Amino acid sequence: MIAVVTGASRGVGRGIALALGEAGAKVFLTGRTEAALESAAEEIRQRGGEAVPCVCDHTDDAQVEAVFARIGRLDLLVNNVWGGYENHPDGLGMEPFWKQPLDDWDGMFTRGLRAHMAASRLAIPKMIGGRRGLIVNTIAWLGGKYLRHLYYDLSKQACVRLAYALSLELKPHGVAAVALAPGFVRTEAVMAAHARHPFDLSATESPEYVGRAVVHLAEDPEVLRFSGQVLTAGQLAREYGFTDVDGRQPATFEMPEGYALD
Repeated sequence: MIAVVTGASRGVGRGIALALGEAGAKVFLTGRTEAALESAAEEIRQRGGEAVPCVCDHTDDAQVEAVFARIGRLDLLVNNVWGGYENHPDGLGMEPFWKQPLDDWDGMFTRGLRAHMAASRLAIPKMIGGRRGLIVNTIAWLGGKYLRHLYYDLSKQACVRLAYALSLELKPHGVAAVALAPGFVRTEAVMAAHARHPFDLSATESPEYVGRAVVHLAEDPEVLRFSGQVLTAGQLAREYGFTDVDGRQPATFEMPEGYALD
């Protein structure tokens, strides 16, 4: 399997890249921090995969094109890069839309949604010749409820719509596209917040839980049955029978009352 995982130097992207490496994939992983990319690449190699770290700013089209120019056939693209937290090291607030800074738009749409579209545009021609492939957009999802931050909610909903639109355009070519939501993940940022102010981690999952979901989707010869859908790591764990790294099988995450609106 040949895969591209964007935003793979840390967090969910790193977890997905590591799970793919464990499955024996050749992983092109992108990110802006060379040292973090090299660290992830080395762990992929230790797990039996082949890693090609690619320093890339996904707001620079020339850099993105240079990454895909290195790739021949492609089986899997995971669109995970996103800049929405860069101005929010302590997490997103829930202030009304009219009090939120316009700078959030670029973090979530230019460094998120547009980056997903640009990578997909370059990946698709490398998939359709083989009449098989998979595009995964990582998202946040609470059953369609409003996520209490307008830019965040719009960007994640747009990634869902992107997967749906791609599924329709790519169906004649045998290529699937899905939106995939992890749950409450123990990323580096989450664990740093926990170190500052401890909270209950019992409902959390490792970054590799959603990575195992991606592996099973990519290896499923009938993956087109999911194309265009919103999927969750917890749902797919039950569909395919895999567990998290600790042997648990966390269910689909549900936000506490008041943190999402419907």
